[in-house]
Amino acid sequence: MKSIPLLLLLPFVFTALFADVAADAADVTVIKAGSEAPNPTLVTIDGTETSLSELRGTDPTVVVFYRGGWCPYCNTHLASLQETMPQLKEKGWKLIALSPDKPEELLKTVEKQKLDYTLVSDSKMVAAEAFGVAFQLQEPMLKMLKSYKIDVVAASGEEHKQLPIPAVFLIDAEGKITFVFSNPDYKTRLSSSELLKAVSGM
Repeated sequence: MKSIPLLLLLPFVFTALFADVAADAADVTVIKAGSEAPNPTLVTIDGTETSLSELRGTDPTVVVFYRGGWCPYCNTHLASLQETMPQLKEKGWKLIALSPDKPEELLKTVEKQKLDYTLVSDSKMVAAEAFGVAFQLQEPMLKMLKSYKIDVVAASGEEHKQLPIPAVFLIDAEGKITFVFSNPDYKTRLSSSELLKAVSGM
């Protein structure tokens, strides 16, 4: 029996690797409130591997997924989150924002936006998949992004060509998800007032 050349197998291997990732932003299945929060491995700005539980510690935590520092809607959202930090700290909450950006790109975002909360890299999309917010970019979208000189592969340093839909999760001190906001429309984000209202209701 003849062996199949590896090059012919690669497309099937690639498909199998990402078979559980939604093919469109509208098709994601986001983890629900009441679930235990996943504990994926992440990478800090200085390149150190850590876990979400290590970052959270024993504090209630706001976990935010955003597309990347190249996204103007994300940057506006990150800036609005910065404005909530005094109230969140007063209530004892941490804020952690995750994106596919590699650590070097995160550092650019922190410095540009003057953020004093934690940004971490989910460049391999492990957290996004665990929380159910990951989707596969299709060729038309990749071409559109390229026309704006946006290279998601360069931003993440990975070849998966995936993004998370914008999402916010509130995780209590025991590690349970108590509130979920997500929207497949990348222009729609949870407002600062809605976030503070959700935090205050806990």
